[in-house]
Amino acid sequence: MSVTKARGTARARSRDPADGGRKGPTRPSGRRSTRFLVLGSMAMLLGMLGVVMVLSSSSVTDLRLYDDAWYHLKKQVIWFAIGLMALTTTMRIDYRRLRLIAQPAIILAVGLLVLVLIPGVGLRVNGATRWLGFGSVTFQPSEVAKLAMLLYSADLLSRHGRPSNDLRLTLRPVLLMTVTIGALLMGEPDLGTVVILCAIVGSLLFFAGIRLRVLGLVGLTGLAGLAALSLSADYRRQRLLSMLDPWTDPLNTGWQTIQAGVAVSNGGIGGIGLGASRAKWGFLPYAHTDFIYAIVAEEWGLVGAGLVILAYLVIGLVGLSTALRAPDPFGQLLAAGVTCWVVVQAFVNIGAVLGVLPITGVPLPFVSFGGSALVVTMAAFGVLLNIARQTR
Repeated sequence: MSVTKARGTARARSRDPADGGRKGPTRPSGRRSTRFLVLGSMAMLLGMLGVVMVLSSSSVTDLRLYDDAWYHLKKQVIWFAIGLMALTTTMRIDYRRLRLIAQPAIILAVGLLVLVLIPGVGLRVNGATRWLGFGSVTFQPSEVAKLAMLLYSADLLSRHGRPSNDLRLTLRPVLLMTVTIGALLMGEPDLGTVVILCAIVGSLLFFAGIRLRVLGLVGLTGLAGLAALSLSADYRRQRLLSMLDPWTDPLNTGWQTIQAGVAVSNGGIGGIGLGASRAKWGFLPYAHTDFIYAIVAEEWGLVGAGLVILAYLVIGLVGLSTALRAPDPFGQLLAAGVTCWVVVQAFVNIGAVLGVLPITGVPLPFVSFGGSALVVTMAAFGVLLNIARQTR
């Protein structure tokens, strides 16, 4: 019996102390648990912070380029509203029903990633082809791929009659699909999303009860592959070297790291005030997307930046607690995957801003400007909230 099945059996047989030792029923889906309230509050606080900080970080550039200081703000508000609808929808759908769309979702994701790579179909921006466009609306299929891979892997690893350690029935399909989607993402190229994808799959394998020896071998192989990919292109090698010493090329590859560091240091303990950032005046590129955390640190100081990190830590702790108390193995894997997705992506982004990790181009969940990333992340978080409502 796998670790996941053992845990699920133990939970199913658990006794409720308040019920005189009788079998404790699963919490009704309409009842709000403490975990549900904490997770929902963190997501809303981070989302509202994102709306405020997108305005603060983009207004100067927007006024110069578009003659409208609220250009990106208006888009962010629309995407946040769509994200709220997506979160509310997935929160109200019993997560067990998502098994039905796991395989169609992964087929759709692969198809969209293939479309991106077709010349003339995918949109190329800043040297990367990561977007599909429909009129004035663009979106990143890589975000859909993360959610699809989560559903597909959780479904396979939790199916009855398919032992999680079975190489042919379970591990091989999951790993082959991971490699397939990873290869398509590198064709864009998008190493940052590959890192997050590997983190999601790794967390699912761990919670599925894969033997540590097998998990270690898969992990070492994955790390070796990511290291090779990091060194496979000249610009990625330059990013790695600029992380180690940005002053070797301060006007090119080291510019963002240096300017982000200056912004963070300017913030001090309490910050220089909302809207008073100096970095957004053309010094820090992509201040409203990948480097929005630097603006948060500059305007809100160590206190505000620390509270943002604390919010992600709370999501991590409560999300893992939700996973351990989920009603069944499928819910456990979904909760663990969404939690790992949000937390790992947050710390990859923050690490790049602080200069302790290479710049990968992944957004800060709930906070950075971005339509498809925000909507898909909120939809995935709605699944986590649905599971949290059903925990004891």
